[in-house]
This record gives sequence, C-alpha cells and structure tokens, in this order.
Amino acid sequence: MAFTLRLGSSIVRLSKNGCTSKRRFLSLSSLRSGTIVPFKLSDIGEGIRDVTVKEWFVKPGDRVSQFDNICEVQSDKASVTITSRYDGLVKELHYKIDEIALVGEPLIDIELDDENIVENEQEGKREENQKKEEEKEVVKDDRKFKERDDKTSLESSKDTHSEKIQIIATPAVRRLALENNINLSDVTATGKDGRVLKEDVLVYLEKLDRRDKIQDVSQQAGKKMAIKKYSKHMWKTMTQSLSIPHFVYSDECNVTELIRCRNEVKDSLKEQGISLSLMPFLIKAASKALLTIPELNGSLDEEKQCVEISESHNIGVAMDTPEGLIVPNIKDVQNLSILSIAKQLNRLQELGKKASIPLADLTGTTFTLSNIGVVGGNYTKPVIQPPQMVIGAFGKVQKLPRFDDKDNVIVANIIAVSWAADHRVIDGVTMAKYSNLWKYYVEHPIELMLGS
Repeated sequence: MAFTLRLGSSIVRLSKNGCTSKRRFLSLSSLRSGTIVPFKLSDIGEGIRDVTVKEWFVKPGDRVSQFDNICEVQSDKASVTITSRYDGLVKELHYKIDEIALVGEPLIDIELDDENIVENEQEGKREENQKKEEEKEVVKDDRKFKERDDKTSLESSKDTHSEKIQIIATPAVRRLALENNINLSDVTATGKDGRVLKEDVLVYLEKLDRRDKIQDVSQQAGKKMAIKKYSKHMWKTMTQSLSIPHFVYSDECNVTELIRCRNEVKDSLKEQGISLSLMPFLIKAASKALLTIPELNGSLDEEKQCVEISESHNIGVAMDTPEGLIVPNIKDVQNLSILSIAKQLNRLQELGKKASIPLADLTGTTFTLSNIGVVGGNYTKPVIQPPQMVIGAFGKVQKLPRFDDKDNVIVANIIAVSWAADHRVIDGVTMAKYSNLWKYYVEHPIELMLGS
C-alpha cells in the first residue's frame, strides 16, 4: 500500500516500507482536480437587488484566500467591496466592468483547494434544501411562462405554417424575464441549441433601457438625461421628506477669526497631505452645540411618535459626486479633534470623487450639514433627510461691511446659515437657541480647540 501527498508543486509518494519517492511537475494546473464552484453575489442588505461591477481585483488564474478582495460593486446607495469565502484558484469572471450583476447570481468560478471541498459540500446541501423550498414558486413562474410561451407559439404558427417555436431556458432565466415583464420569444438566444441565457435577457433589458427611459430620466434644457445611481436614492429620500412639515431658521455668522486661525496652520498641514477647509470647524461647532441641545441629534419614529436621541454625533456631509449627490457621515464627531475631522473629510471626499463610498459611511447619520458655498451660493432652504429632524446649510464666505464694538465700519467675512427642522417635534425657540450656540463656537474658534 502507498500513500500520495501533494506538497506545493511536488508529489511525494510514501510506500508501505517507509521509502519515499518525489516527482516534480512544471504545471500546477495539471494537478488541480478540486471542485469548481460558483461564487455568488450575496445579499448586501438595504434592499439592494442589483449592482454595477466597478473594478476587479482578481483575474482568471489568480489564487485567492478567504477574505481576499474579489471586486468592487456599486449600487444606488453605496460602493461595496466583495471578499472571497473560499481558498482556491479563480477560473472565470462572469461580468465585465460596468455590467449589472444580480444578487444571488455567480460573480466568479473558483476551483476549491482540498480543505474547502467538505465545507462546500455542506453548503451545497444547504442550498439544495433552500432550492426545494423555492421550487414551488418557480413552478408557478413556469406555469405563467408556459401560458405565455404557448400563446407565442400559437401566434407564431400562423406565420410559420404551424411550425411551433420552443423556448429553452432555465427557471432562473424565466424568473428574471418574468420580473422584468419580458417575453422570452423576443430575446435573441445565444446558448447551445437555441437556449436563452441570462446574459441574453440582460442584453435585451439594456436595449430596452436605451430605447425607452421614460421612467428613469429627468428633463433638463429640453434634453433627456438618465438618472444616476446615487440620484435614484435621493429621489426616494426626497419623496419621503415631502411628508415632513419644514420650518427654516436663518442667520449670518462672522467667520473672520475662524479664517485667521485656519490660515495659520493650513500650509503646514498641506505638507502632511491634509487639506483644511472651514468645514471641519463648522462640523465640530455643530457637535459642540449638540452637547447642550441633544434632542436635535437623532431620529423620529413616526409609528411610535417618539424621538430616538443618539449619543453618537454621526454628522452627515452632503457631497457632489460623478454619480450624483450623496451624504456620507463622520462617526462620533463629539470625540474627534478638528484635525481628525479634517482627515475623515478628506478620505470621504477622495472616495466621493470615485463614487466609491462604502455603505458603512452612509448609514447611521444623526445630523446633516450642507455647504452650498463651494458652488457659489449664498442662501438655500435645505431639505431634511428622514428620519433625521434637522439639516443645516451654509453659503459662501462674503466680504461685507459691518460695525465693530466701537461702531466703526469694518470689512467682515460673513456666511449665511439656514437650519431646516421638523416642526412636528422641534419648535422655533429650540432651533434658534441651537443656532446661536453654533454661531458662538464658530465666531470663537478657540472654544472648538479645547478638549476633543
């Protein structure tokens, strides 16, 4: 009796008498006999059903281990990095860059290492049990498709001298077509023996999307423009905000001293790769004011008719990105210094330029700020992001004449600020007190630098 062991690119043969022989191979692939499994796109939450593949971190022939990055995908809410669940060899990528991937469908094929095979077999059994539960629904879908296919066949027989058209497709493909109200007879089949593949349905959907974007376009200057990924999420959020009775409180703030403090350190920080704008100071001032008036920091539970106050100041910052407006947040601002806030803001801005902000940076926002001054505006009426209760917006810095303490006319750096609040739970006096407190911290920046 003899035993064979595989060590890297070599095979060691151990005989019964203890003697060994060793063979070395030039090709590793010839030794691979592991199971090839499809690595499927799992549910990434937030009700996301499909994503766009933005970047691949692997290619066929690469070896991957568990938790290695596979690809980056983007939904209408955020960008997510997908990691491997297996150790093995990448055999095939199922999507190209900018193609749409569906939750539950394979992203890549992986040839498993031996130690993964048992685990994969157990997972396969679990999936098999799950499929049995789904088969009942699939049968219903097939019945619908059968009725549609039979109808198509009867209609086609009039034009083809009673020659019946048979549509070959898997239940998964039929389900995809049913969900998108597609007649499979209209889809050009590229599979073997005229089989309609998933890719065929996706190509057909893409053609329909290009031909008719009535539901996914906005009108501007007489032209049709497709709604971008992040803008679709904004559509949903702003539609919800229509139910909120807004009231707006506005004021102006002198940032002359703040600009002086910022200018003293911005050059030295730039040498360290840190860009310091006024925004980190404004964010910190918002957090300091919330320590005194915490009831503005949280969310409204409409069903229970109560306010859930959060101890964490997760302050959202509205950003313009290539995919539309998005509002990531900086977590626990109450514990951060202005320098730490600036670093976090720089990180989010760089991710925003690539439209690749992770979902973790988009969830849990308790209070939102918007700076329209970066595009040159002075005043705005901001719109609340439900279930939050307050949003603040700042205009650009303007040099305006003002009186000093001795009634002398001086040049002052002024910004306008507007606060929109949910009038169901926040009254005007509370909002005014908060604004005055925020204004005090902004006009006395030394107060912002004390403590964290």
